[in-house]
Amino acid sequence: MTYVDGFVLAIPKANKAKYLEMAQKAWPLFREFGAIRHVECWGDDVPDGKVTDFKGAVKAKDDEVVVFAWVEYPSRAVRDAANKRMMEDERMSGMEMPFDGARMIFGGFTPIHDESA
Repeated sequence: MTYVDGFVLAIPKANKAKYLEMAQKAWPLFREFGAIRHVECWGDDVPDGKVTDFKGAVKAKDDEVVVFAWVEYPSRAVRDAANKRMMEDERMSGMEMPFDGARMIFGGFTPIHDESA
């Protein structure tokens, strides 16, 4: 069954091109490590919540945009092996991260409903 790594990040608006470049460089590595899909979404309608919201989750500042992203793998076993390889691969460690990684939230998810038209 497909497995999904999900991410929410706060990216400085001025770093949009750098972030996109980083994501585009990461995809061939994700694919090599077993990923089957990689999606990056630049927030353009991210409302303030009454109790909590995406901005609050990553402590986004006024000059930052919330990014929602995910990487799909064919299984959790493939994802777990990919994460291990990523931590050991010098190509990943040399990648510039144009955001504050300490405020990134992420996790692994097992799909329980998946349909498409």
